[in-house]
Amino acid sequence: MKVVYFAWLRERIGKPDEEIAFPETVRTVADALRHLTALGEEYAYAFERPEIIRAALDRKHVKPESPLGTAREIAFFPPMTGG
Repeated sequence: MKVVYFAWLRERIGKPDEEIAFPETVRTVADALRHLTALGEEYAYAFERPEIIRAALDRKHVKPESPLGTAREIAFFPPMTGG
Protein backbone atom coordinates (compact mmCIF):
# COMPACT_ATOMS: atom_id res chain seq x y z
CA MET A 1 0.00 0.00 0.00
CA LYS A 2 1.24 3.49 -0.72
CA VAL A 3 1.68 5.46 2.51
CA VAL A 4 1.87 9.25 2.22
CA TYR A 5 3.07 11.66 4.91
CA PHE A 6 2.26 15.36 5.07
CA ALA A 7 3.69 18.42 6.83
CA TRP A 8 5.78 17.73 9.92
CA LEU A 9 5.11 13.99 9.69
CA ARG A 10 7.03 13.99 6.41
CA GLU A 11 9.82 16.02 8.01
CA ARG A 12 10.12 13.73 11.03
CA ILE A 13 10.05 10.51 8.99
CA GLY A 14 12.31 11.93 6.31
CA LYS A 15 10.33 10.95 3.23
CA PRO A 16 7.10 12.03 1.54
CA ASP A 17 5.79 8.53 0.84
CA GLU A 18 6.69 4.87 0.59
CA GLU A 19 5.26 1.46 -0.25
CA ILE A 20 4.50 -0.68 2.81
CA ALA A 21 3.35 -4.29 2.80
CA PHE A 22 1.26 -4.36 5.95
CA PRO A 23 0.84 -7.77 7.61
CA GLU A 24 -2.61 -9.36 7.60
CA THR A 25 -3.09 -8.33 11.24
CA VAL A 26 -3.20 -4.67 10.16
CA ARG A 27 -6.87 -4.20 9.35
CA THR A 28 -7.72 -0.64 10.37
CA VAL A 29 -6.18 2.82 10.13
CA ALA A 30 -5.31 2.62 13.84
CA ASP A 31 -3.58 -0.74 13.26
CA ALA A 32 -1.55 0.81 10.43
CA LEU A 33 -0.53 3.69 12.66
CA ARG A 34 0.62 1.29 15.40
CA HIS A 35 2.55 -0.77 12.87
CA LEU A 36 4.30 2.30 11.48
CA THR A 37 5.20 3.54 14.96
CA ALA A 38 7.16 0.32 15.50
CA LEU A 39 9.25 0.72 12.33
CA GLY A 40 11.89 2.90 13.92
CA GLU A 41 12.78 5.93 15.95
CA GLU A 42 11.74 8.45 13.30
CA TYR A 43 8.30 6.85 12.98
CA ALA A 44 7.86 6.69 16.75
CA TYR A 45 8.73 10.39 16.92
CA ALA A 46 6.35 11.29 14.07
CA PHE A 47 3.45 9.37 15.58
CA GLU A 48 4.16 10.02 19.27
CA ARG A 49 0.68 11.53 19.68
CA PRO A 50 -1.53 9.25 17.58
CA GLU A 51 -4.71 10.86 18.89
CA ILE A 52 -4.01 14.03 16.88
CA ILE A 53 -3.03 12.35 13.61
CA ARG A 54 -5.60 12.46 10.81
CA ALA A 55 -5.84 9.92 7.99
CA ALA A 56 -7.31 9.47 4.55
CA LEU A 57 -7.89 6.31 2.55
CA ASP A 58 -7.79 6.84 -1.19
CA ARG A 59 -8.09 10.59 -0.52
CA LYS A 60 -11.18 10.34 1.67
CA HIS A 61 -10.90 11.38 5.32
CA VAL A 62 -11.55 8.48 7.66
CA LYS A 63 -11.61 7.67 11.37
CA PRO A 64 -8.99 5.52 13.12
CA GLU A 65 -11.36 2.57 13.37
CA SER A 66 -12.01 2.57 9.60
CA PRO A 67 -11.02 -0.67 7.85
CA LEU A 68 -8.26 -0.50 5.25
CA GLY A 69 -10.30 -2.76 2.98
CA THR A 70 -9.10 -2.54 -0.61
CA ALA A 71 -7.65 0.96 -0.33
CA ARG A 72 -4.55 1.56 -2.40
CA GLU A 73 -3.31 4.61 -0.49
CA ILE A 74 -3.30 5.77 3.10
CA ALA A 75 -2.23 9.30 3.96
CA PHE A 76 -1.37 10.67 7.38
CA PHE A 77 -1.31 14.33 8.33
CA PRO A 78 -1.30 16.49 11.44
CA PRO A 79 -4.33 18.52 12.46
CA MET A 80 -5.06 21.41 10.16
CA THR A 81 -5.81 24.95 11.19
CA GLY A 82 -7.39 27.59 9.10
CA GLY A 83 -8.43 31.13 9.19
